[in-house]
Amino acid sequence: MLLLLALLLVLIVAGVGFAVHLLWIVALILLAVWLVGAAIGRGSTSGRHRFFRW
Repeated sequence: MLLLLALLLVLIVAGVGFAVHLLWIVALILLAVWLVGAAIGRGSTSGRHRFFRW
């Protein structure tokens, strides 16, 4: 029983590590999209068209 609990704990820790790594990748992709959108929004039409409104 103790061996199964240890295996379960290892699987949970491995799953959390994978999920956190995946979330970092998603965060970096979203940051890149936001930066591209901000750069496009600062062009000649920045007064009339805005990528975001805050």
